[in-house]
Amino acid sequence: MRFRSYDALKIFDAVARRRSMTKAADELHQSKGSISYQINKLETELGFRLFERAHAKLALTEKGRRLWHVSQTVLSQIDREIEDLRGPATGAMTIGALTYFSSRWLSPRLTRFFEANSGISLRIEPLNSVDMMRSVAVDMAILWGTGGWEEHDSELLLPLPAVPTANRAVAEQVLQLGLAEAVRQLPLLGDSSGDAGWRAWHEAAGLPYAPSRSSLTIPDSNSRVQAVVDGQGIALWDDLVAPEFGDGTLVSLSDIRVENAGYFIVFTGQQMSRSTQAFLKWLRDEAAG
Repeated sequence: MRFRSYDALKIFDAVARRRSMTKAADELHQSKGSISYQINKLETELGFRLFERAHAKLALTEKGRRLWHVSQTVLSQIDREIEDLRGPATGAMTIGALTYFSSRWLSPRLTRFFEANSGISLRIEPLNSVDMMRSVAVDMAILWGTGGWEEHDSELLLPLPAVPTANRAVAEQVLQLGLAEAVRQLPLLGDSSGDAGWRAWHEAAGLPYAPSRSSLTIPDSNSRVQAVVDGQGIALWDDLVAPEFGDGTLVSLSDIRVENAGYFIVFTGQQMSRSTQAFLKWLRDEAAG
């Protein structure tokens, strides 16, 4: 049977990112009832559930997670192609950013940017690593790491020390094994810095970096949070996962932190438009405030 509810995929994306019908409704300027109706309609057409409720929070089902990953990529490609076909627009800019940073820090603040900067067209391109800047045209990028990217100048925007993080079941394994042995045996999930973050943590902990050969690489940062929630391994996370720390979904495994970690603005080296300069100033002011 031919799928027809393509418009609903945008709504599905918003709910999946925000893990909340209410927050998605606010973002899309619709009622919560309308969002809920359209998600239910989409699930009916698909023939499978997209979300489960866990302690009043929404969680993606396995099938929902798979569809979300595919739809993010496809919708992004469609939007990019449309922009290319339209040609350059006055006041338009593209910012590359980790999906995790976009959904948890950037998106809740963007209304203030547009209120102060009318007439600017902003596109946020999902970016998983500095290497993607070679193939994706962006005016600047926001990536997690410890700095020092080759071929790119960078500036620390939001310093957030990172700690090893896991769900409760994996944390029990760590307790039984001991932390030093656990980081040798259990999968260490990489991030946008490659293995630089984990190497920095091992150095801070005074441990040799000798991870298990069993590995799981999940480029998308939002999906990597979910992988840790699902017990797929240990990852370095920061205070942006405060909701998961607060409700016990995730726990910190150590007080040893990657102190110099955080979210960096990574520059392309090209001359900035006035729109990009305005966005850069706004970013700095938001982070400082």
